[in-house]
Amino acid sequence: MSLSEAIHEKFTTLFGQQPLLVRSPARINLIGEHTDYNMGFVLPAAIDKEIIFAVAPNEAGRFRLFAYNFDTYIEIDNQTLTPQIQNSWTNYLMGVVEQFQQLGFTVPSFDCIFGGEIPKGAGLSSSAAVECGLAFALNQLFGFNLTKLDLVKLCQKAENQFVGVQCGIMDQFANTFGKENHVILLDCRSLDFQYFPLNLHDYQLVLLDTGVHHSLASSEYNTRRKECEEGVHILKKYEPTILSLRDATIEILEKYKNEFDETTWKRCHFIVQENQRVLAVCEALQKNDLGEVGRKMFASHQGLQYDYEVSCDELDFLVGLAAKDADVLGARMMGGGFGGCTINLVRAQSAPSFIEKAQKAYSDYKGMELKAYTVKIAGGTSEWA
Repeated sequence: MSLSEAIHEKFTTLFGQQPLLVRSPARINLIGEHTDYNMGFVLPAAIDKEIIFAVAPNEAGRFRLFAYNFDTYIEIDNQTLTPQIQNSWTNYLMGVVEQFQQLGFTVPSFDCIFGGEIPKGAGLSSSAAVECGLAFALNQLFGFNLTKLDLVKLCQKAENQFVGVQCGIMDQFANTFGKENHVILLDCRSLDFQYFPLNLHDYQLVLLDTGVHHSLASSEYNTRRKECEEGVHILKKYEPTILSLRDATIEILEKYKNEFDETTWKRCHFIVQENQRVLAVCEALQKNDLGEVGRKMFASHQGLQYDYEVSCDELDFLVGLAAKDADVLGARMMGGGFGGCTINLVRAQSAPSFIEKAQKAYSDYKGMELKAYTVKIAGGTSEWA
């Protein structure tokens, strides 16, 4: 039985009615890391790892929720929405409901079962998949008629304000606007976007999950944001048109290098270069030059490792392995850093042996199992066909 069939069967058994079925995907980011909160460019895509939702209105006067993966059932009064600690997964759902209410919509009580195959803690944004999947379902069921972009903004606010995670907009955008076999060039300032074909031909995207998440990730994330803001403050004294690092160039940075301390300059240098790399990868995709895409991925990791300093030994070890493999065009850490996955562009016929070699080497290095996922670029959140 497929996951969608299992969730549908569980729903009809538990609630005795037919639901709307929705699929909501995970996402990758091909290149463009930490550029989102600097109003720059990112290049994400939805992938074929997803969460399935079954949702229908009820007459119970309560939100009745079942988390399939956790085998956990909970009921929530639809009049009082407050963040929970014990069943924290409910916060992602109720945050979405609250945001509809903030927009003036009355959200009738409903039944919901959700479950999926997005690896937890791998940096593939299961949280955005949960938020966007429910938002799509409620928009469809209750005729709120919000646009895709409205739903993206609503879900980002749900995570920022109800869950309390200050994420950028990339994850929700990629989830909602994903297109099969395409990446999305997203301008994080204007939210203008453009699709670029990712024709992998004889290559395969492979994710290697370090299985670690170092505790300094959140504090260092906030520190990097402050360092970038400090860089903008310095540049703006001399170049008033610079409102974010997105507006800076390498030439401008070099011109005022003496105004920076070494650390702040390195942070800004990485962001400016990373924005340029995103645009260069888009050019390479138009020319179907996967070799250049791979080179830019390696360069991105080097910048994240040495200039932005958000990598870790485990990520560097895996990228180092990939760099020595003739069948790998490119690799880099993906996500906020200090753990999570590397994304690798690997010759398809060699992907199984690449994974096997990486797993053995990582086991020898860390004494840990290395989980690996081959992924395909998929469409965004939609009704289950």
